[in-house]
This record gives sequence, structure tokens and C-alpha cells, in this order.
Amino acid sequence: MLRLIDADPASRPLFDTAATRRIERAALARVPPGTLVRRAGLAVAKLALALHPHARRVWIAAGPGNNGADGLEAAARLQAAGLQAHVHLVAERARLGHDAGEALARALAAGVDVTDGAPAERPACDLAIDALLGLGLSRAPEGALAQAIAAFNRVAAPRLAVDLPSGLDADRGVAPGAAVVATDTVTMLTLKPGLFTAYGRDLAGRVWLADLDEPDVAEPPTAWLTGGDGPAPPRRHAQHKGSFGDVVVVGGAPGMVGAAWLAARAALAAGAGRVYVSLLDAAAPHWHAAHPELMGRERVWTEHVPLLRAATVVCGCGGGDAVRAALPTLLGAAPRLVLDADALNAIAADASLRSLLRARRDRGAATVLTPHPLEAGRLLGRGAADVQADRLAAAQALADAEGAVVVLKGSGTVTAAPACPPWVNRSGNAALATAGTGDVLAGWLGGCWAAQGAPDFAALQRQCADVVARHGRAADRHGSGTALRAGMLVEAMLDA
Repeated sequence: MLRLIDADPASRPLFDTAATRRIERAALARVPPGTLVRRAGLAVAKLALALHPHARRVWIAAGPGNNGADGLEAAARLQAAGLQAHVHLVAERARLGHDAGEALARALAAGVDVTDGAPAERPACDLAIDALLGLGLSRAPEGALAQAIAAFNRVAAPRLAVDLPSGLDADRGVAPGAAVVATDTVTMLTLKPGLFTAYGRDLAGRVWLADLDEPDVAEPPTAWLTGGDGPAPPRRHAQHKGSFGDVVVVGGAPGMVGAAWLAARAALAAGAGRVYVSLLDAAAPHWHAAHPELMGRERVWTEHVPLLRAATVVCGCGGGDAVRAALPTLLGAAPRLVLDADALNAIAADASLRSLLRARRDRGAATVLTPHPLEAGRLLGRGAADVQADRLAAAQALADAEGAVVVLKGSGTVTAAPACPPWVNRSGNAALATAGTGDVLAGWLGGCWAAQGAPDFAALQRQCADVVARHGRAADRHGSGTALRAGMLVEAMLDA
């Protein structure tokens, strides 16, 4: 069965290379030799014909392993369906494995034109299929493989990748060198984390899963791919604003007060019963004329500590250096604390604040951290590039170290929690790359948490992952052609 994952509302398990290898070995043991290659080639051919029914010339770039075998089998199927298939085989025929050798024989018997080596120039075709490299990428493609990838990316026709875009790391979503840019990817047996985070979403295009008629596996997932939001608990008639919790937003240093008001608006829209704003800019008015439902409280960390002890606190949005003065009290008093932006930078630079953060887990106070890669790198003592090189591992390391739920923002946002598989988000686009959208996310996380609660790390992690998915869906409905302004995003999330 083939499924378009982008259109599937269900949450899906993700399996890294090691887990996929185990699943593949178990599947191979259940069927006669060559069965999975035949099924994979048929899945590729069916998808190619369904997506591009008017294609007449198909070019397949096939590599030396099982990925190449799948491509050769697809070529035979497409040739038999009446298309003109041409394969460039970037491998030595004499060194092909058994399944690939059998697939090559079937392709030749079907009349497929097979040329050895990479093409010297861009092939003329109506559809290109990448079957060069699959799992287990250990180094950047080079030589003829890199040449074939370059030729593939120059094709103006639609481009379909088999299992993974060649050159993409299945686990980390990075490309150490040349990599295929596909319009669609049909991945076999399992969904891989790298397809949905870092560079994976840009390289893979739409992702399809071919289960190869194999049953669901008992292998524990490496991570989870978010689907739709879980439904919010229904509001009963007898409930009142006190039933849905208070949120206190602390932020808005001089010149950045808008960030705090954005977070507050988002918290109220997400379901909080009451939202208070405590600005770090003492000269700014503690009220918002356009949003009188948001209540100002001056210096809440010194004047209203009892309020903090009962509220969900969102801290750091537009905080600047001024947030440092508020953090010791907030880290000590707030039972539920969302730390964003400058609050994270302050903690990364101050060992005493770091100790206060870690002490929260020991007394049962829950924390959500919402870093972008640079902020995560500061907290981990490494560079942003190192975080991006393995986003799932970085998010998990930070969650384990701080005893917190971590929302590592970026393409394929990762939500991690101690001793739990991470969640990878599949929604969103670059329309969110504008000032204030992170403040809206932090505020919505706080509002949802206040209104719904979360009994443990796993529940809080799932709640955060659902909010991230909603945040991204609002951008998907807006489209990626223009920026989605943060003020618009609050309302857009209500409809997402």
C-alpha cells in the first residue's frame, strides 16, 4: 500500500537506520528471495504512473545496492507498461548483489536501455527516478555517484527518489555533500527521521510510504512524526475562567515590548482563563489598548510572587538582558515554566541560573525550553552547526541534561523529553521566518498547558508537539510565498 504522509492526519512511528535494518531483515526472512525488490520496484512504478500518467520517457539513475535493484525493477515495470525507460547504472555489473543482478536481467529482458556509468549531460526525459543510494550513507557521494546526482538535479522534469534522496542521511536529515533534490520520495517499509527534519523536507518533497505489504512491526520507534492535534477537552457549562488556569508572561525589555504582548495574546487564544503581562520595560504602559482583556502587573517577580506560585509562566519573549533579574524568582516559584529566547541565553551564560533550572526537576516543577539551534547550542556548549548536524540527538541531550521538555525549533521541529522518544513535526514552512512567530509559539504553549494541564513528561511532550503542529499548519494554510506576520498568526492558529 502507498500512503501520502503529508496528507495523513495520523501520527506515525519513525525508525532510524539500525531499526530499519532489523525490520528489513525480519521481512526478508518471511518471504522468498527477491520478493521485497519486486514489491519495491512495483511500488515505484505504480507511483510514477499515478503521479505522471502522461510521461513517456523515464530516466532512472541506479546505484550498486538494494536501492539500485529497486530502480532496475521499476524500470522493467515501466517499460512493460509502454514507457521508454533508460537506466544509467552507476555500478559494476559483475559486482551487483543477487537481487540487483536479477533485477538487471529482468530490465534487460523487458527491453530497458541500460548504460554503464553516470551521464555526461542532463538526460532528456519526462520523469527522473533516483535509485542511487539508500540507507547507511557514511560519507559524501563522490566520483560517478556525485556526477549522477548533479545530472539528476539538472533535470527539469519531475524527480522521484526511491527510499531517500541520494546523499541524505536517513537519521539526521543532513547531506554531507551532493544530494538529490526530489519532488517526491517513496520510502520503503519505514519512515525515516531524516526525511522530516533539517534539510530532509527540502530534499524529499512530498513523502510517500510503501509498506511492501508487510505487517506492522513490533520494533520500538526511534521517534514519532506528529499528526493532527489531539482534541482539547470539552468545556463544561459550569466551568469559569478560573477553571482554565492563569498565565503570566514576563518579557518585553525596552524596544521589545511587542514580543510579550504577542505571547500574551497567544496564551489567551490557546485557552488560558486569565493572562497577565509583566513588562521588563518599566517605562512602558502595562496595558494594551487593542487588547484590554490582557492584564498588566508590574514587577510580578517581586510584587506578585503568590500569583507566580499558582500560574503557568512564559518568560523570555523580548527579554533582553533585563530578564536576568527576574529569572531567580521565576525559576524558584513557578510550578510550570516556559523559557524562551533571552531567558535561555541568560541561563546558558550563568551557572547559578543553570543550577536553579536543574533544581526544578528535583522538586517536581515542570519546564519547557523552546530554543532555536543557536540557543540550543549555547545551552549544550556547542555550535549551532553541531546542533543542526543531529537535531534529534541534540534535543534529546538537552532534555535529559535539564530534566525538561525541549522544543528545538527549525524545519522539522523536534520535541524531546527525558526517557521518551522524540516527536518530529511535519508541518510549517518559511512563512514563519519572521519576527514574533516564536513568541506566539511560546505563548500558545503556556496557554494550552495552563488550560489543559499535563500529568507527566510524556503528556507534556505530546501537548507541546501538538501545539507545534498547529503552529506549522497555520503557516501551511497561509502558504509559503509571503511572510506570515506574528499578529496574524495568533488568529490563524485558531483556525488551524
